Amino acid sequence: MDEALAAYERLLERFGPQHWWPAETRFGVIVGALLMQQTAWRNVEAAIRNLKDAGLLSPEAIARASVPELRRHVRVAGLYRAKPRRLKRFCERLMEFGGDLDAFFRRDPAAVREDLLAREGVGPETADSMLLYASETPTFVVDAYTVRIAKRLGWIDTDRYDAVKGWFEARLPRDVAVYREYHALLVAHGKAICRPRPRCGECPLNDRCAYYRTTRP
Repeated sequence: MDEALAAYERLLERFGPQHWWPAETRFGVIVGALLMQQTAWRNVEAAIRNLKDAGLLSPEAIARASVPELRRHVRVAGLYRAKPRRLKRFCERLMEFGGDLDAFFRRDPAAVREDLLAREGVGPETADSMLLYASETPTFVVDAYTVRIAKRLGWIDTDRYDAVKGWFEARLPRDVAVYREYHALLVAHGKAICRPRPRCGECPLNDRCAYYRTTRP
């Protein structure tokens, strides 16, 4: 079994299924991905709840709302000047497809990804999160936890998003469920054990970790 898949099995055994993405709807995934930058998920949840309570949790409603109105509801998610504007502009783009997510994502995945990356505030991680969790496109999501863990294990020696993404995709089955679960498990592992100051003694991967081999007493 490939080392990446073997690590996945161990993390799944340790942490169990994560049931990600933690949003109620596909559109909620998109809004959450746009608001997630530089804040905690609990703040994003609060912002989404505010939008829902105000009757604004749809592409049409957000596209029609003013930026000041959106700002009142999503301010809790931080970057209060940029995020409402980005959210509105993204929804205006969705309205070019009638606000229909199926129509937006029905195009060639590479073209959709380029379209996403052309939106203000959407980088590779945000674009891939939307593709994986809102459209069921098998594309691996890379975040800071992924890079930290993979570097410590000795799998990679780069921070470049596409290089890390390619490393995982070359070693895993092209499966939406696996990609979703693996990303969530890496987040769980990075938060609980493989922290900036890691708890290596508790790690289910320490017998195959380059960092552990070079730092243990």
